[in-house]
Amino acid sequence: MENPFEIINNRLERIERLLENISSNSFINEANINLPKIMNLKQLASYLDVSKGYLYKLTSTNNIPHSKRGKRIYFDIEAINEWVLDNKIWTQKDIEEQVNNYLLKNRR
Repeated sequence: MENPFEIINNRLERIERLLENISSNSFINEANINLPKIMNLKQLASYLDVSKGYLYKLTSTNNIPHSKRGKRIYFDIEAINEWVLDNKIWTQKDIEEQVNNYLLKNRR
């Protein structure tokens, strides 16, 4: 019977190698990512990691930027990226900097 600690150690080593590969791949370096300018529903669902049904709901309520050609729905990836980042949650530091900037500009 194999030592269970050796099994765990081997698995951890494999996980570390996978993480090193991911960090050295295009996941980190956006310049290497070749995204199409226009995506269909299936591609966008995979890109955003959401269901196609959820995207249909967003398009039917006009809550996501999209275009239609006949029955087909298309998405401009730049517009989608802007849409995703529209609802940024500000950190406490960001808020404090904005307040300080406002106070400096509006001194009496």
